[in-house]
Amino acid sequence: MNRRLLLRTSSAAVAGALGAAALPDTVAVAAEATPGPSARPIGGSGPTDGVTRRLLQEHPSPAEGWEAVQTLVEIPRHKESGRHSHPGVEVGYIIRGDVLMEFDDRPPLRLRTGDPFFIPEGAIHNARNVGTVTTMMLSTYVVDATKPLVTTY
Repeated sequence: MNRRLLLRTSSAAVAGALGAAALPDTVAVAAEATPGPSARPIGGSGPTDGVTRRLLQEHPSPAEGWEAVQTLVEIPRHKESGRHSHPGVEVGYIIRGDVLMEFDDRPPLRLRTGDPFFIPEGAIHNARNVGTVTTMMLSTYVVDATKPLVTTY
């Protein structure tokens, strides 16, 4: 997925991390049914149905050739993000829900509401919703601006 294809929404950026917690559970479902300017579905049919990544803000990084990108990821119950990596680091926070963060090269990490997490550059991972509600994750990436935000496997 190329982050440039995600619509930049200033109203979502104003909402910020605290306002994001007030979004209804139906946002991911609505975005899957009618992909529009506010969210882009991550997966097709199967275990990633209904998963969305909403661009909150994107800015050049102080390091030349890099940029900071912030998103709100929603994963419905019993769904997952799918195995993927990023061309830079991901620093995240679980706003709501329970996630099993699975890695190709290390043991899984159990994350709950209020937990922060860090994904190293290039680490192949999968966020699996193991809770009872739609998981909401705030993810901030510092990535190579010349590469797609997400590479799927």
